[in-house]
Amino acid sequence: MAGQTRRRVLRGAAVVGAGSVIGALTGAARAKGEGSATMRTTADATPFLEGAFAPVTEELTAFDLPVTGRVPCDLDGRYLRNGPNALGLEDVRAHHWMLGDGMVHGVRLRGGRAEWYRNRWVRSSQVTAKLGETYPGRVPPDDFACNTHVIPYKGRILAMQESGPLPYELDGELNTVRPHDFRSTLTGAFTAHTKYDAAADELHAIAYYPTWDHVRHLMIDRTGRVARTTRVPVADAPMMHDFALTRKYVVIVDVPVTFDPAAAEAGATVPYVWNEQHPMRIGLLPRTGGTTRWFETAPVYYSHTLNAYDQGDTVVIDHTAFPAPFHVAGRGTGGPSATGSPTLDRWTVDLRTGRVRSTRLDDRPQEFPRVNESLVSRRHRYAYTASTAEMWRAYETVDGVPPDEKFTNHLVKHDLSRGSSQLHRFPEGAAVSEPVFVPRPGSRDEDDGYVLAYVHDPGRGATDLVILAAQDFGGHPLARIELPGRVPLGFHGSWVPDA
Repeated sequence: MAGQTRRRVLRGAAVVGAGSVIGALTGAARAKGEGSATMRTTADATPFLEGAFAPVTEELTAFDLPVTGRVPCDLDGRYLRNGPNALGLEDVRAHHWMLGDGMVHGVRLRGGRAEWYRNRWVRSSQVTAKLGETYPGRVPPDDFACNTHVIPYKGRILAMQESGPLPYELDGELNTVRPHDFRSTLTGAFTAHTKYDAAADELHAIAYYPTWDHVRHLMIDRTGRVARTTRVPVADAPMMHDFALTRKYVVIVDVPVTFDPAAAEAGATVPYVWNEQHPMRIGLLPRTGGTTRWFETAPVYYSHTLNAYDQGDTVVIDHTAFPAPFHVAGRGTGGPSATGSPTLDRWTVDLRTGRVRSTRLDDRPQEFPRVNESLVSRRHRYAYTASTAEMWRAYETVDGVPPDEKFTNHLVKHDLSRGSSQLHRFPEGAAVSEPVFVPRPGSRDEDDGYVLAYVHDPGRGATDLVILAAQDFGGHPLARIELPGRVPLGFHGSWVPDA
């Protein structure tokens, strides 16, 4: 690709992933009032820069936050969430939601109190330049303000992105420390979605890059180093935003969204397309090493993994998916475009027959599936998902015309053993973000703990951190913590417990 630098190619590679939609070109809306982006005409509407998506323009710090109800005293740590928050956007028409500079929002809980709230941009070299600051040290290759996920790992907090950038390490007050390369053992691309096997003390990743003819499985061992890298050949440079892990297998999902070199050469903001000629496949790579076995299945846009596990001669993968086709580059709305809402689904891969059975677990619109993280790679019973009306309208809005469906805002707790679910509903305009399950210290039951989520409060024009009792999911929140500003709709987060 003549004239294509690795960083320019990354413009497209970094964008595709989040809501599975995810996040190096950075940018942000010129604000109009309290964090709301400038509105445009209906024909030129940009739903991903307006309303609940609108970037905020300030970094805030607030202490002793107001609380309705009581914060459980055994919640001792930080609730963090990452997402795109464009900074210094000059051309709205050239912007894509998933290209916004990463901003991490966090609330510190301790002793039954909400001690502080902070929001901070991830200080990449581009962000520091825009803020008039000096970037400390050497700028890494494919530098980008990672905007997709934030996780705790061995006493560190890592902001992450897929297809190129190194993670950025943050300190306990969300200041950017440095890029993190796993003790100088990570070369090439990383991922936004790792899988941590608590029993094995291993962190796993699937990394892709648009100029590779393969994807890479990375296993980071208990010392925090990349101990094994396995290259898995694939055609067409597909986008692989997420993957799954069982006790026996690394589950690689090869989707029909592939890199378009011609679009990249022409300067497309997001040079990825839905490729009808690229088969949808599920690959099982043995964790102990060996050859990947592939299984074809009907095409969907595989969005996010809930969890996966081995069951006799089958492998079960629970996930969210959009119907085909899915347009990561969008259709003129400044973000991805879907032909329908995502649902909670299950693949069952039969190792004997070589077939994949697809099952719809819940057909209501929902995304960002989460599980009790201690069960990653093991059989689970409960799942937590979010349905956000404004997000589905933005995904399915074409030419300024929203869909007819009356979407609502709610969190869902699924009991997959019983095939039942509970909803925690929120009012119209109360855009809800990803739910994160936090186990109660000393708990034995899988759902003995709390569910935390940021929820927009339309009455205040700001965001609350809502804490639910997982075993009383439909009941009143245990606590609503008032934040001093908005948390724009974004991507993924984690509970970071104190050591």
